[in-house]
Amino acid sequence: MHKDRMQQGAFGWNELMTTDVSAARKFYGALFGWEIEDYPGENVNYPLIKVGGEAVGGMMALPPECKGMPPCWGVYITVDDVDATARQVEGLGGKLLRPLTDIPDVGRLCVVQDPQGAVLYAIQYLPCPD
Repeated sequence: MHKDRMQQGAFGWNELMTTDVSAARKFYGALFGWEIEDYPGENVNYPLIKVGGEAVGGMMALPPECKGMPPCWGVYITVDDVDATARQVEGLGGKLLRPLTDIPDVGRLCVVQDPQGAVLYAIQYLPCPD
């Protein structure tokens, strides 16, 4: 990931949760000319979206806990301290929809809803190896 997207307040990642990952790959690849490649992990169906050779997002099947939810795009905002961000949410009139969660080899995140109802992910990435 580019360093510009790893700083406080940056739009760091975009993720599609969908009912048909294969169809989404074909549609978005053709529509935007995205290079879409499989994530190099074991037993993981998480295609990476690349623009100019750089990963900018991913796609995944809607998880069981999201049953009934329509497919949607999620945006990840980078924060320096996700725990502090989660503590601020309610005081600013928002809601914490998903508690702090560690994502192995990626970082720590929570799902936030603003006072108007818009949803986003706040994420603190693990430090990049130099």
